[in-house]
Amino acid sequence: MATVVVALGGSLLRPENEQLNTWLEDLVGVIQERSSAGENIVLVVGGGAPARDSINLARPVINNVFHLDKIGIAATRLNATIIREAMSDSGILASGEIPQSIEAALECLENEGVAIMGGTVPGHTTDAVAIRLAIVAKAEKCIIATDVDKVYSEDPRANPDAKSFDSLSLSQLQEIVGPPEHSKAGVSQVVDPVGVDDALRNSLPLDILDGRNVENIRLSLEGKTFNGTTVRV
Repeated sequence: MATVVVALGGSLLRPENEQLNTWLEDLVGVIQERSSAGENIVLVVGGGAPARDSINLARPVINNVFHLDKIGIAATRLNATIIREAMSDSGILASGEIPQSIEAALECLENEGVAIMGGTVPGHTTDAVAIRLAIVAKAEKCIIATDVDKVYSEDPRANPDAKSFDSLSLSQLQEIVGPPEHSKAGVSQVVDPVGVDDALRNSLPLDILDGRNVENIRLSLEGKTFNGTTVRV
């Protein structure tokens, strides 16, 4: 049975987004469809604004990155709970608790077929967790759903002239995101460089796409052309 791992950026869950309810409804529909088709599915949910806001609140009195990361992890698990309860309310059999490790997520897959989780331990972003889980589960690829339409040579919000890419090699992506080092807690990147390094060393393909449109996630799951960047060996 095929296993699918999707990293959902926390930026996709924006309370001020008037389309959030529709987005969540569409996501539930896609997961329901793929689960019914016999796929094992893991959603790894990021912290987004709640993580950054909470970390920034604590930063003046907490200097230890390890401790700040723990705050961010709590936010990812809150977001994962939102997704998990929405799935459960729609009749999708998902993990009763939010798994707190890759091993626990794999156990949930065996029992329910759908696992929804946030972060695991300090120093590991949810991108890195999703990529590692995809490797361990022998998934064909890992889907990184974020709030930008493609991978760019630079942050397009800072440089409107940044170049976008329809396809990249894993090594080219590593050059763009930088060396595999854990950045400051709460910093957002298109993909975590530590996770990219893990994908590169294990030849794991990545689909990096605009998750604001759930149809992109559906197309990637079906192996069809989507709006985003394909990253291969």
